[in-house]
Amino acid sequence: MILSTYNTIQSVFCCCCSMQKRQTRTEMSLEDGAGLMGNGSQYDRHPVYPSNRYQSSRSRRKPPPPPPPNEEEGDEMCVVAMYDFLAKEETDLTLCQGEEYTILHKQDQHWWKARDKYGKEGYIPSNYVTEKHNMEANEWYCKNLTRAKAEQLLQQEGKEGSFIVRDSSQQGCYTVSVYTKASSTTNKGDIRHYQIKQKGTGQYFLAEKHIFRSVPEVIYYHQHNAAGLVTRLRYPVGPMGKCVPATAGFSYEKWEVSPSELTTMKEIGSGQFGVVYLGKWRALFKVAIKTINEGSMSEEDFIEEAKVMTKLSHPKLVQLYGVCMKQRPICIITEFLENGCLLNFLRQKMGRLTKECLLAMCQDTCEGMEYLENNGFIHRDLAARNCLVSEKHVVKVCDFGMTRFVLDNEYISSTGSKFPVKWSPPEVFHYSKYSSKSDVWSYGVLMWEIFTEGRTPFENKSNPEVVDEITQGHRLYKPYLASRDVYQVMYSCWHEKPESRPSFAELLNSIKRIAEGEF
Repeated sequence: MILSTYNTIQSVFCCCCSMQKRQTRTEMSLEDGAGLMGNGSQYDRHPVYPSNRYQSSRSRRKPPPPPPPNEEEGDEMCVVAMYDFLAKEETDLTLCQGEEYTILHKQDQHWWKARDKYGKEGYIPSNYVTEKHNMEANEWYCKNLTRAKAEQLLQQEGKEGSFIVRDSSQQGCYTVSVYTKASSTTNKGDIRHYQIKQKGTGQYFLAEKHIFRSVPEVIYYHQHNAAGLVTRLRYPVGPMGKCVPATAGFSYEKWEVSPSELTTMKEIGSGQFGVVYLGKWRALFKVAIKTINEGSMSEEDFIEEAKVMTKLSHPKLVQLYGVCMKQRPICIITEFLENGCLLNFLRQKMGRLTKECLLAMCQDTCEGMEYLENNGFIHRDLAARNCLVSEKHVVKVCDFGMTRFVLDNEYISSTGSKFPVKWSPPEVFHYSKYSSKSDVWSYGVLMWEIFTEGRTPFENKSNPEVVDEITQGHRLYKPYLASRDVYQVMYSCWHEKPESRPSFAELLNSIKRIAEGEF
């Protein structure tokens, strides 16, 4: 079924949708199936482009976002390590989870200089530590964790009284999620969710008779007393189930990788630029090694910006670690995600993923896209085929920033098709006008892919037929697994006028509200 909405197509668009000034040639193929990935390989695209303010592939862009100002002398900060970190260079400092460190300065946003309790100094990844009195310093707190992900982690733990404290959908509020078998009618157990409430005096409580000055005091009390809960809080589940985050590069100022540090294990895919391998860096951890065929890209331009690209770091983006340039073909080293391409994952798991899990996937990708939007990057080919899935089922947006370096300035997928029509808004397939709002349109189609468990949008329709239907105001139908509220979110992405579509920040807020209240 096709739903009908807007009847006309705007021919003039706002300035945010204007073309880049550099000359480009975009070929559009409207043959059947163009824009689809035949094998759904996890590493077969390189689809992100910079925003319009970067007018040339040779432009010199400042690392986004700008680093914070230098710390004043004597203004030292005490932090606690949330994860272990092994020093990889002489300039690094090893971190031990739970131990305290003093931050000496933050000249780099992602790598801070620190001192341990023995007086040793070095650089540490800033996303591995938190200020001593922050909520993140507690092993039971998981920031930005969805209801669905919390339930998944607790089910995996499977211990009576295992618990997580996470952000509530209400700003500044927290929820305790607890696993119990005591009242469960199945062997899988139940998850109970309790909101930590606050009195007008600023005090906190889970059970109204037991009031405390802070959230940690509330949790400490209920670790020893059930006091109205289904069970006492016995086993804290660490951040993201102890899933260690990626670092921006392997270490401070380490973005060029030596060939001797890489071990190739097996081929896992191929893309526009070359073959992709599973490998290891210094035999420490798995990475994806992407070879770049000579003549396929502007190597000089890419190498100059590789250092900047490693600074793009977010938990919902596939991390670029560095580049190996001392041999040919040159190699790009990225984070490796065990479950591969999201499109394949959805199809393989068909019928086994809950609606909560599907919505959590939408939230993951929205968080990654919000970060790109805030930093002036346009993806241009957001789709399930261009997202990867981790071992913990975290979904990350991949392959951003690469197509700017294609030598012929044409967008060509690994299947040879020139244009992802079924994921594109009217202003793109009519006028080749890209913006973050064209990414929003594609995101709506990605949500549709997720809630149809990997079906192809517009399925048997040819690309010319899709262009005609979209131009006439028709839109994708509501997936069976999508609630009315979920469909309303994806439908809002398909407004004819780019300026009338929501931002990724607005989409993220809507998804969070649904995640806490819909199911």
